[in-house]
Amino acid sequence: MTTKSNAYPVPSLPNIPPRTFSLSDYMEESDPLSLCTEALQRAIDACAEAGGGKVSIPPGIWRTGPLRLHSRLELHAEEGAIVRFEAQSKLYPLIASHFEGQSAVRCQAPLDGEGLEDIAFTGKGVYDGGGEGWRPVKRFKMTEDQWRKLTQSGGALSREGDIWWPSVEAMEGEALVHALRAEGVMEPEAYEPARAHLRPALLSLRGCKRVRLEGPTFQNSPAWCLHLMDCEQVTVRDLRVLNPWHSQNGDGLDLESCRHSLVESCTFDVGDDAICLKSGKDEEGRKRGLPCEFVTIRNCTVYHGHGGVVVGSEMSGGVRAVRVSDCRFMNTDIGIRFKSARGRGGVVEDIVMERIHMSGIPLEAVSFHLFYAGKEGSEGYDERVHEVSEETPVIRNVTLRDITCVGAQTALLINGLPELPLQGLTVEGFTAESVNGVIARYADRLTLGGLRLRVAAEPEIRLHACTLTELR
Repeated sequence: MTTKSNAYPVPSLPNIPPRTFSLSDYMEESDPLSLCTEALQRAIDACAEAGGGKVSIPPGIWRTGPLRLHSRLELHAEEGAIVRFEAQSKLYPLIASHFEGQSAVRCQAPLDGEGLEDIAFTGKGVYDGGGEGWRPVKRFKMTEDQWRKLTQSGGALSREGDIWWPSVEAMEGEALVHALRAEGVMEPEAYEPARAHLRPALLSLRGCKRVRLEGPTFQNSPAWCLHLMDCEQVTVRDLRVLNPWHSQNGDGLDLESCRHSLVESCTFDVGDDAICLKSGKDEEGRKRGLPCEFVTIRNCTVYHGHGGVVVGSEMSGGVRAVRVSDCRFMNTDIGIRFKSARGRGGVVEDIVMERIHMSGIPLEAVSFHLFYAGKEGSEGYDERVHEVSEETPVIRNVTLRDITCVGAQTALLINGLPELPLQGLTVEGFTAESVNGVIARYADRLTLGGLRLRVAAEPEIRLHACTLTELR
């Protein structure tokens, strides 16, 4: 298969009627000390009953619980507006949803919609998920002074004393959730004692068509920040997505099994992967069989994250037809990142990434890791040959062009599978200053052209069980 570098046609934008509803018309007075959930929801519902339109949120602090979204809705947070979702788990109903690629019971997302058409989030306001009241914090991610202040603020500590939880309920809920999932229990009421543990995404859209996110800041999410699943015609433009660097599961944007998406001119500074393409996990993802496809990502900047642009690790439904260009990654743990593992299955193919510039990368500038176990930058791999089956992940036909990185541990790492190596990786122009150059294990039809490597450890290129098409 030949990869093509051209981007795809831009997605269709939502078609929303030109009528406006102001939150101010549904409130007796603005009170930043009180919840305005009811007024906000009434404005949104009135807009829907009228056939759709724009709900405008004026400047000010608006404290609220979760909101139910409708079709043909533009939620417009004006510049100066801060919509703060309160971290009170009792406000968030338990619903059947998804988490990390599988069906799961979770708290309803602060911004939640399913099966909608024509929905937009615009304006220059801020949506704050109140994540500090939901997330656990690992001790090694904080300074001693930060850890002391955090533990003195209340909450609960794990038995080992290395994880802080906002409440005992949140901490003890972990064991209950694992037990219920192991038994296949999916009734939300069974999870009630673990409600505080079931952190939602800040924005969750499932099965929606014609989605536009343009202008606002989304920040401080309880778990993933923006999660779009099985959505079509998605435009994400000119966003600021912010999460604390220590935020557990603090992804920026997760496109899961989405089709025809454009992500451009966005800024990310997050605690986990920044822009992530997914398609379900393991058997459930394979049975669903919904790939993430026809994705264009361009002109985005990532200041911190576990990865800049990431494919996986939940990619069991496949990821294909992806074009990434003109992006900048600074101080991300890994720059360009592909991750999966035995048991996932799925096919990742027809990917082109070009004109990507990186600096200050602690681990790999580019990483293909088929032994991902939840640890960043692990070099672990297993040379035992397993039988190839539907559980074997496939990565093939990936092209990287004009990649630059100043400062990395390794310029390019490939940890392929002995039973099914990475296939058809083409590198056309890669300039890097790093400790290690290229370390590749189990790759077939590997083409390395236009390499300019300044490394501390020789040799520049280390290959194990690879077949080279070209090296120049």
